[in-house]
Parts: sequence; structure tokens; C-alpha cells
Amino acid sequence: MPGRLHDSLKARLEIHGASVWGVADLDPLRRAKETGDALPEHLCRKYDRAVVMGVRLQDDVLEQIDDRPTPLYFHHYRQANFFLDRVAFDIARLLQDAGHSALAIPATQIISREPMRGYACHRLLGWAAGLGWWGRNNLLVHPAYGSRVRYVSVLTNAPLEAGRPLTDTCGECVECVSVCPAGAIHTSAKDFDVAACKAKLDEFARMRFVGQHICGVCVKACRGKGPGGRP
Repeated sequence: MPGRLHDSLKARLEIHGASVWGVADLDPLRRAKETGDALPEHLCRKYDRAVVMGVRLQDDVLEQIDDRPTPLYFHHYRQANFFLDRVAFDIARLLQDAGHSALAIPATQIISREPMRGYACHRLLGWAAGLGWWGRNNLLVHPAYGSRVRYVSVLTNAPLEAGRPLTDTCGECVECVSVCPAGAIHTSAKDFDVAACKAKLDEFARMRFVGQHICGVCVKACRGKGPGGRP
């Protein structure tokens, strides 16, 4: 059954056009103190796995960004989230129809401003699923696509085989450090300045034709090694 369910997920996600996907084991995250509110305890208690799915953002949209988000990027960002929410909705339905609990977590829905967070951290779940590593820019870095991916997750108790976190790092790449308009990114991922990033996002949210906490500058800088990426 687990193998057949995995194959069903794979086939459905190929139909939807997901760029990447994986399964995270929630047990290690449940026991890790550093996850904190990124994975709320009441969600951890019921679910053992998370199916994490991503869609690659369009390079030509990102290339229009200089030192701030553009109205085009804002539209693209919203469409990516809409696409991911529809995929997650269908995957949760597939898992439920197979007799398992399933909870689709919105791709982006703020439930707290101080600190700013959603229902769960898709970056953290994607890291646990082995989809990438935690980058200097405080985003998930996929080996092929860098940070140019948006993610969504479905929590479930389905007996799916989970991936493992990658041991890769950003290495010597510091492309995102100098371009960050907030000065929030440093050579060590542990030194990321969340407060400075949040302040700059607050500023961008007041921009005409944007109106949301988005940036895109470090997303553009982190290309990965796939098509259009660094050699």
C-alpha cells in the first residue's frame, strides 16, 4: 500500500506540473527545540508526515527585479501561491480518499505579525524532506533551482517513506549577501537579521501596486545549478 500510494502521489503531481516534491518525517522536528513555532505542537501531535511540493518561479519575471519587488513579481507570486494551494487541496483529497488524515497548509497565510509566521514553515518541512538546504538568505535552497521555488505542504498520517535532509551548503557562493536591500544576509546563515528583513518587507508592502510583504531580490540572486543557473 505505501508504495502504491507513493506512485499515486507521483502521478498526480506530474499531472499538476509540480517542479519538485518530497516527504518529511515530522518526528525529528517534533523533538527539535529550535523549530519552535515554525511547526506548532498541536499539528505535530496528529500527523507523522508532510508531503511538500514546490513550483519553480519564472526566471524572466525574477530578472525584472532590481532592488525591490515589481508589480509583475507581485502578480507572479500570487499566481504561484494560488497554483500551489490548488495542488495541495487535491493531494489532501487524494490522501483522504485513501483513508488517511490530511491537512493542506496554505502556501502563504499570515496568522501572526509579531513574530510574522504562518500555520507551518514550508521551508523547514522542505528541508526535512530533503528538497534543499537552509541558505544564507534564510530560504530553502534547492540544488537545481536555488531559492527560485515556492512551496506548499500537506500534513498527513499516511505511511509514506520520508526523505532525509541534505548535507549540502551554499559553499563559497555569496551572491545574495551584497544585493540584500535590508543588509540582513551575512556569510553565516545563523547571522541572518530577521528584524532588518521584516522592516524592509514592511516598507515594500507600502509600495503602490505591491501591497504585500514580498521582496524577491535574494530569490533572484539564488539561481541554483539548473537551467539558467550557475554552471
